[in-house]
Amino acid sequence: MGSGSSVKVKYKYSLQKSENAFKAAVLIQQWYRRYMARLEMRRRCTWRIFQSIEYACEQDQIKLHNFFSYLMDQFTPSSSKERDFISRMFISGESYKEAELEKCCDYESIEVPDSYTGPRLSFPLLPDHATALLEAFQQKQQLHARYVLNLLHETRKHLKQLPNISHVSTCYSEEVTVCGDLHGQLDDLFLIFYKNGLPSPSKSYVFNGDFVDRGKQSLEILVILFTFLLIYPKEVHLNRGNHEDHMVNLRYGFTKEVMQKYKVHGKKILRMFQNVFCWLPLATLIDQKVLIIHGGISDTTDLNMLEKIQRDKFISVLRMKKKKESSRKPEIPAINGESISDTEAAPRLSLQPQSAQAPSTANRLEFSRWLRQTVQEQIDTCRRLVDISESEPEELTYSSMVSLKDVDGPCWTRQEEWKQVLDLLWSDPMPQEGCRENKVRGGGCYFGPDVTEKFLAKYGLQFLIRSHECKQEGYEFCHNRKVLTIFSASNYYEIGSNRGAYVKLGPDLIPHFVQYQANKTAHMLTMTQRISRVEESAFRALREKLFAHTSALISAFKAYDRDNTGRITLSNWATAVESVLRLGLPWRMLRPQLVSSTKDGMLEYKSWLDDLAMEQRSQEHIQSSLLEVIYRNRSNLETIFRIIDRDHSGLISFEEFQQTWKLFSSHMNIELTDDGINDLVRSIDFNKDGNIDFNEFLEAFRLVKQCPS
Repeated sequence: MGSGSSVKVKYKYSLQKSENAFKAAVLIQQWYRRYMARLEMRRRCTWRIFQSIEYACEQDQIKLHNFFSYLMDQFTPSSSKERDFISRMFISGESYKEAELEKCCDYESIEVPDSYTGPRLSFPLLPDHATALLEAFQQKQQLHARYVLNLLHETRKHLKQLPNISHVSTCYSEEVTVCGDLHGQLDDLFLIFYKNGLPSPSKSYVFNGDFVDRGKQSLEILVILFTFLLIYPKEVHLNRGNHEDHMVNLRYGFTKEVMQKYKVHGKKILRMFQNVFCWLPLATLIDQKVLIIHGGISDTTDLNMLEKIQRDKFISVLRMKKKKESSRKPEIPAINGESISDTEAAPRLSLQPQSAQAPSTANRLEFSRWLRQTVQEQIDTCRRLVDISESEPEELTYSSMVSLKDVDGPCWTRQEEWKQVLDLLWSDPMPQEGCRENKVRGGGCYFGPDVTEKFLAKYGLQFLIRSHECKQEGYEFCHNRKVLTIFSASNYYEIGSNRGAYVKLGPDLIPHFVQYQANKTAHMLTMTQRISRVEESAFRALREKLFAHTSALISAFKAYDRDNTGRITLSNWATAVESVLRLGLPWRMLRPQLVSSTKDGMLEYKSWLDDLAMEQRSQEHIQSSLLEVIYRNRSNLETIFRIIDRDHSGLISFEEFQQTWKLFSSHMNIELTDDGINDLVRSIDFNKDGNIDFNEFLEAFRLVKQCPS
């Protein structure tokens, strides 16, 4: 009996122990799942913040460029000299003449000093040249300007021979490796070559655009890729991305990088890069089954049109050449040795106000109305003279720019061609069906799974590979695995924010992915540390964004604070913040990270804004109201400065500033004489060196903001 009861006690104890262990395991599992769910939620919120701010900046860039385009379209130069100057300063989207480019690329006149210890190039290039470049760039050496210009000259000659859509076959190599955005991160390119091998006759690569901007070594990446392109023209293929655009480069760093690295010959190098970019192919087709494009498609994407358009016309995809910018008739070839020309010269138009009809300038409102009416009448006269009706589109047609021998060729409008390229470089996929304008980025469109399905069926394709979007794992499928996004710049937003990846395709066209982290620090961080670090960076950027809109936020908060208590509900706070920033973020979820504490669910918004200002002032000792303006406008001001600084010297000449001010004053109906503009520009030139640098430009803007309105 005793032994039996003892066994029962032991069994009961063992059972209870197992039950407790099971309950503990369940509790641990539940805790772990909740913990991982919270981490995932934090990661997603952080990702949303980074992407929203990034796309808002792209939208600002397009809006700024559209504003300058509008000024150009509305401005009437008073002389041919003024017209030529303005055209040189703002319309960089014109195709360069061959003679101008040859003059620009006079690399033979540039001597390489004996003291130069960097890599040397001789053409035709050999694999040893590529190896020497890789070793030199790893040691932070710089390629001499002569070799850079020579390389660009040879690259341009090669690219001009390529079709708009490159064709690759897996039959001639074991695999084709496709890489996405690199954005000036040379370490990622080195790691790809280390893991996958250098380009060779048996190792084909497709690099899918966005080689430049954001990172600090865009130029080195281009030099390496162009070198391999010339050594292995059948194995290396480059697509154009939306950042291979000189107007985008003004804002995101490539222009500044080139001018800092090549202070003497930087202007020539930049001009050559601009032209090389416009000759990059638009797409790559693998085995007639997989289409590789940088951005995406739309419901109007036409591969037949894309194969035939003249891609070098689009030096900048952000600006379209308007019809009124080139009202000349198409050149007619000579017949029997004699050229055909108009026998009657067109009447000369003048937009100078007629003194007999003009009202007194003392009445500004009446004079302004009269001036607008006069300008509109002159525009209507222009339309009648060149036989343009108001209902017709203002874009040049392809057929109007070719000679008579090409009249049987394609006759798409400039608008249609431009939209094809814009959609290809700027579009993004969306989970919903249909196709709509991409208002988040400001360019291209959003295309749904139905658009993808129809496009693939129309051209007999299996799936699309695109880039253009940062993905946490470096790649992502969507649209029922018919669209693959590949992104090769690791740690894009912050160390630990994302992996880079590339994809390998064999004859079976089944994608095989390789992921990596190019930064050693990221490998040593735990998942929690990585998310915390990225989260901190994201909220710091978001607080800067909030601080930059302090004035607008106060107005929005006051709309909910009708009794002037200085307090609003947290719900109203979230609504007001979104109405000002328009980032599409879950503000209620982000509130604990942005608002430290509240009383009775109410926020004292003035104290909250003061705390934001205190945080930013601790970094820069500037008056709070001025600092707000600087944070909100600095990117736009830098871009405006670089647009005005046409020779990229880092200085604005008095002439450049005067002509730019004429654009602004005509837009704002400000009457200012040439002497008045000269006085203004001299007052901004604080150090009296005859030029305006960026600090003077920024300081003048701050001084203007200090003046009472």
